[in-house]
Amino acid sequence: MNSGIIVAIVLSIVLVVLIILLITRIKIVRQTQKLIVERLGAYHATWSVGFHFLIPFIDRIAQVVSMKEQVSDFDPQPVITKDNVTMQIDTVVFFQITDPKLYSYGVENPIAALENLSSTTLRNIIGELDLDETLTSRDIINTKMRSILDEATDPWGIKVNRVEVKNILPPKDIRDAMERQMRAERERREKILLAEGEKRSKILQAEGEKESQILRADAEKEATIKKAEAEAASILKVKTAEAEGERLTRQAQADGYKMLVEAGVTKEVLAIKSFESLEKVADGQSTKIIIPSEMQNLAATIAGVAETVKEKK
Repeated sequence: MNSGIIVAIVLSIVLVVLIILLITRIKIVRQTQKLIVERLGAYHATWSVGFHFLIPFIDRIAQVVSMKEQVSDFDPQPVITKDNVTMQIDTVVFFQITDPKLYSYGVENPIAALENLSSTTLRNIIGELDLDETLTSRDIINTKMRSILDEATDPWGIKVNRVEVKNILPPKDIRDAMERQMRAERERREKILLAEGEKRSKILQAEGEKESQILRADAEKEATIKKAEAEAASILKVKTAEAEGERLTRQAQADGYKMLVEAGVTKEVLAIKSFESLEKVADGQSTKIIIPSEMQNLAATIAGVAETVKEKK
């Protein structure tokens, strides 16, 4: 009885152990993973997403491979430029595993291999460039490194998507010299900008004076023209007034003569009146008597006007 109980207990324990062992051999592969499975020490299969079972004591998972894009930030590497300047450069490599089997069996420690390959490739590229080209040719360095690393890592099942030069650190004396050069360049640009500003200011001032002189000359010209026009208008008014005065004078004389004629004053009457005036003058003590010619002319004029008036009647 006791032996039967012991056997049952042992069988139960063995059964529980087998169940636990079977449960632990069940594997579920995630979306971003690949599992490398070995059977009896040799490559057996690459498991993708889904439910899988490992045969106890025969199969084992050799490596879990992530299919995500990965980033490796490598430490700064000392490199020498073409003009013998030693500087520190660190790079960042973006890569993705495309073949889990090659990644697992292609090279020992693929990340370390990629770091060493990146370091040697960087030294080769920088060795063909001088200091100034190194500082200004990051895109060229990135493109060359990506191409070389991508081709070299194909047998390892790695796809290099991108390489970035993170930092370029020249020696301190070179940095100091570059800083002095940049300061001198900034000062030179500042002086150029100040000189251009002063030049522009003088040009604008000269243009302003020129426009002012032109406007002043135009104003003087306009004032001279206006003054001349005013003087011409004044002279015209004076001449017009003089002509009008002469016309009115002539008109008044004509009207006066006409009134005399209409009043019956004839040539003979004027002559008699004139002689009477002369008689009074002759009564004086003067020995000379001057007969004004105006009397004769006045008499003749009156006679002419009288005749004209008669003809019109």
